[in-house]
Amino acid sequence: MNLKKMFPQNSSWWAYVKEEFNSQYFVDLEEFLNKEQRSNKVIFPPEHEIFQAFKLTSFDQLKVVIIGQDPYHGDEQACGLLFSVRHDMAIPPSLKNIYKEMNIDIGFAIPKHGDLSNWAKQGVLLLNSILTVERKLPASHRKRGWEKFTDSIIDIISERHKGIVFVLWGAFARKKGKNIDRTKHLVLEANHPSPLSAYRGFFGCKHFSQINQFLKEQNKCIDWTLY
Repeated sequence: MNLKKMFPQNSSWWAYVKEEFNSQYFVDLEEFLNKEQRSNKVIFPPEHEIFQAFKLTSFDQLKVVIIGQDPYHGDEQACGLLFSVRHDMAIPPSLKNIYKEMNIDIGFAIPKHGDLSNWAKQGVLLLNSILTVERKLPASHRKRGWEKFTDSIIDIISERHKGIVFVLWGAFARKKGKNIDRTKHLVLEANHPSPLSAYRGFFGCKHFSQINQFLKEQNKCIDWTLY
């Protein structure tokens, strides 16, 4: 597994992140992943989708960053985008709750699928903090280096951009976003949309109407419709 070659080097991200691939933590991360593969462990998402969020969402066109934890660990679920699954997969519980909140908040028409790539293509970075996971072992790739990489991504966006909406759902995401420059960006926080916590602060947060209003003031928009 050569992570540097997997990253879209022809994208607008590359100039900002290329040095990370030479860092010792990244060398160690790649070594760990290759060792896991040699042990015949199944890693999600597939190699070509590890950096899918950066392939679909341009740095130059970035509008919204939603921060999560790690990929789905069930078979065929993880596709490199936070909360998203392939078009023919069952919609996971947290995403169902996101759809419910959107429906109440902005009249979002709830689709029959969980493919969020249309959002990503419009400038919504669906960023997991940890970009790989072992099959059926949630958080199995924690503290292996991915957190440092995604911390650097968040720092770069905070420093180099202005007027981005950062969405932090749950304690993990809030901690991850603690260094965002809130004088330059809108930061929205609420409980995680998981069924365990959605009724304790996620439902009724009205984040999507706030995102729409903030972007409208900058003459930007996201078409949240998922056909």
